[in-house]
Amino acid sequence: MRPFLACTLALCGLALGSATARAGTADTPSTAQILKASKAAEWHALDPARTLYMDLPSGRVVIELAPSWSPAHVDNLKTLVRERYFDGTSVYRVVDNFVAQWGDPHGDDPAKAKSMGTANKTLPPEFVRRVHGALPFVRLDSPDAYAPVVGFSGDSPVGRDPASHTAWIAHCYGTVGVARDVAPDSGNANTLYAVIGNARRIDRNLAVVGRVVYGMPLLSALPRGPKDNMGVYRDLARATPILRVRLASELPASQRLPLEVLRSDSASFHRLVQAMAHRHDAFYRVSPGHIGLCAVLPPVRLRPAKRASGKAHGA
Repeated sequence: MRPFLACTLALCGLALGSATARAGTADTPSTAQILKASKAAEWHALDPARTLYMDLPSGRVVIELAPSWSPAHVDNLKTLVRERYFDGTSVYRVVDNFVAQWGDPHGDDPAKAKSMGTANKTLPPEFVRRVHGALPFVRLDSPDAYAPVVGFSGDSPVGRDPASHTAWIAHCYGTVGVARDVAPDSGNANTLYAVIGNARRIDRNLAVVGRVVYGMPLLSALPRGPKDNMGVYRDLARATPILRVRLASELPASQRLPLEVLRSDSASFHRLVQAMAHRHDAFYRVSPGHIGLCAVLPPVRLRPAKRASGKAHGA
């Protein structure tokens, strides 16, 4: 049971969150109002080949994978999923204000551990990646304690270090990463975790394979494990069984959830960031003027049903 080790968007000439707070009397639009007014083209559907369904007795958790950030780990994870490694494993570690972790609870015992089949046992570290011109980036103009520059690359919250030309996915709420031992190459995606609290301190120390985009309460509301056992349940009867894990592409279209994500380079996402950073209404008299990277992740929704157009026959 592996523990943990301790191109800028310029809409209207502004980076995300860079507008000065307005002292007007008009209320800031709510998140619901902004999303309701968004255009269909500002949303994109999840790619079934990059989407995992993890079914628990309480429901389904959906994970959007990020292969451009940790290609070897995502590829190994897909192999494990296709060979049904996670079926019958469990969520066996839950640390309050940190992570929920799942996989084979007997993974460290050679006599009991599940076979990893054809998957690799070790992988090269993929904690950061090089930055190049083709990597999309929407800068968030707010200070950050863990990175010189922060923003969004596609659907992922990221940190960047201009001095080393590197970038990494930040450990925000819902981020899914690969647990490992002390050796940097010991993570192989057979043990995963989702952030349920404050975990930015482990940025750049573990490989990130994606983020939970649906069903996060099924993980964050689980009973916490004992602090003196690093959150691992001593009684594995308390662990939450994992019924199955599948790539969405393995299922018929009729069995997939029609989820879509608001594009981080869209005008509506820009308005959402501005509204959250400069909120003003009857309750909020003082706005912060900034917003943290993990406080404004790209929203996810079920695709709205198409409305019938034109008059009904016989009208």
